[in-house]
Amino acid sequence: MQLFRTKSVEQTIAETGEEGRKLKRNLTWWDLSIMGVAVAVGAGIFSVGAQAAAFHAGPAVIISFLIAGVVCGAAVMCYAEFASMIPVAGSAYTFTYTTVGEIMAWIIGWDLILEMLMAGSVISKYWGVYLNDFMRLMGWNANTNLTFGSFHIDIAPIIIVAFFTTLLVFGTKIGARVDGAMTVLKIAIVFFVVIVGFFYVKASNFTPFIPPAEPASSVQSSTAVSGAMGQPLWQWATGMVPSIYGIPGILSGAALVFFAFIGFDVVATASEETKDPHKNVPLGIGVGMALIIVMYMLVAIVTTGMVSYKELAQQDSPSLATAFELVGANWAAKIISFGIVLGLATVVMVLLLGLTRIVFAMSRDGLLPRSLSKTGKHGTPAVLQIAVGVVVALVAALFDIGVLSDMVNIGTLSAFTLVAISIPIMRKRRPDLPRAFKIPGNPWVPILIGLANLWLMLNLTVLTWIRFVVWLVVGFAIYFGYGYRHARLGTGDLTEELSAETDQAING
Repeated sequence: MQLFRTKSVEQTIAETGEEGRKLKRNLTWWDLSIMGVAVAVGAGIFSVGAQAAAFHAGPAVIISFLIAGVVCGAAVMCYAEFASMIPVAGSAYTFTYTTVGEIMAWIIGWDLILEMLMAGSVISKYWGVYLNDFMRLMGWNANTNLTFGSFHIDIAPIIIVAFFTTLLVFGTKIGARVDGAMTVLKIAIVFFVVIVGFFYVKASNFTPFIPPAEPASSVQSSTAVSGAMGQPLWQWATGMVPSIYGIPGILSGAALVFFAFIGFDVVATASEETKDPHKNVPLGIGVGMALIIVMYMLVAIVTTGMVSYKELAQQDSPSLATAFELVGANWAAKIISFGIVLGLATVVMVLLLGLTRIVFAMSRDGLLPRSLSKTGKHGTPAVLQIAVGVVVALVAALFDIGVLSDMVNIGTLSAFTLVAISIPIMRKRRPDLPRAFKIPGNPWVPILIGLANLWLMLNLTVLTWIRFVVWLVVGFAIYFGYGYRHARLGTGDLTEELSAETDQAING
């Protein structure tokens, strides 16, 4: 069996010209930057830092953010090199298909589907929760929850998903403009809250900067990391007693806050819809990444400086709003609540786009039914976009789902690892291909980036790894039952298509 068969770059690019399956190029580098910021700066910026400080690293969560930002930024450079060379929908899935082979590409594509489907559903659900909170704080007598006898439904996720699905059906550019306007507003809210928060910062709250390690069970609300299933995989494998703070706490905190930096794998899926992608994709990704690192570092400094990490650890679900409440600035809750509503809305749009483009790329390759990859008159896969919107909305509206941030993290980190390792492989295999951007230090820097991402994966919980393995088993069943036999690379369709395109270029 040819499980590691690879597509050539020429075959991959030839697919983008297939009639009825072409995407329209109309995005700029600024659109891509805003997409990255939109998906990374959601509710997480107001909560993930506080939780990592309370239950993992204390004030040293600032170092956790720096570690996660450097690792993600380095991985982003690998994405930028690939995207400038192969500006095709599918992101890590497409890059892996041209280097490591089909089976690995399927694993990454299947993993990205899980990541974006669950993230889209969970965030749509919580958009409704925070919208109702905001209306309550403002004193408005309104609610999006409807009850029919014993049947309960929240219509807010349906509304937000339907809104952005409609925009994306009519064109990615339209959706990007609306998303961009909302993102600029929420960035302004983040900086406003940070500036106000600095007036409440006390230097004493940063001491000790790296709290000494202690058993996780000693902290009242740290039950999530105290059991064997909630323990980082490497600690469980080495028989270590579950602990928080200290150096291990900084590392596990980095694995948690890595969730803050996801979004650039989604941005890379829009390469095929970007004008002059060789220049604009690396630029857009780089600018967006820089903005996110700055914002998250500032929020981490303010959160840990306003109140002691010990006070945060006594709360069930600590957040930036909690810090303002503890210093008596309750008015900030309204502003933060509005910021969260805006933040989550923009995340929903980018995840809907990313999920659709991953399925689109896999379908166009034949690994999933080809009917899913047809595009309409607006240059978008309208039917697929609507189907994805319906699934995300129904899951969010009808099911009581928790935040599976670790599950999203492991999908992203696995993709980052394979993309980094693929850089030296592609450099050796195709040194002739033009690269508008090249990551320095090949092959050692990409290998170190891959290892750094793998290390962060090992700091995720045992339960996360178990779920990850179960999802992969289901994926293998679908691949061997359908994908392997229908893949266009295996049936010879891609070779014929490339030959036809070459003949047309010669004769035309």
